[in-house]
Amino acid sequence: MKIAIFASGSGSNAENIYKYFESSKNVKIQLILTNNKNAYVIERAEKLNIKCEIFDKKDLKSNYVLNILQENNIDFIVLAGFLLLIPKKIIEKYPQKIINIHPALLPKYGGKGMYGDAVHKAVVVNGEQESGITIHYVNEKYDEGNIVFQARCKITKSDTAEQLAKKIHELEYNYFPKIIEKIITR
Repeated sequence: MKIAIFASGSGSNAENIYKYFESSKNVKIQLILTNNKNAYVIERAEKLNIKCEIFDKKDLKSNYVLNILQENNIDFIVLAGFLLLIPKKIIEKYPQKIINIHPALLPKYGGKGMYGDAVHKAVVVNGEQESGITIHYVNEKYDEGNIVFQARCKITKSDTAEQLAKKIHELEYNYFPKIIEKIITR
């Protein structure tokens, strides 16, 4: 099973997923793709000796990215901090084979512009008592695909957005690789 990870930023989840599957005989992180030529995920990919492809929004909408996926015999796609909408032609080529992780309990705090710190700030400002992560299949709309898994954490009155982000990252690192494994080994 060959996996491609799409990331737009740091790539800490990508690295965590790679390390989880590093010794697997059945799963290989084949490729990292990013739309951000300055993303730290590029350096992580280099250190981990994973092929990395950089593309722009136009490449994503054309057949360029789809061709890269097919040339690398990709079986499954993981979005880990990827900020662009996946085009219909990729979704159709990989039905129920693309998942995303969102740093909140969908359907709340999802949609365009709701990522990273923006999500945590909104959750704290609105006085939510809990937050968490949502792992879901990807469809043609931001954060609206069928939910596969959610994990929750409590928010105290004194928690800042930064403190909440740390709690969310812990949930991501703990659960995301395990849920990926569960989905692809069904």
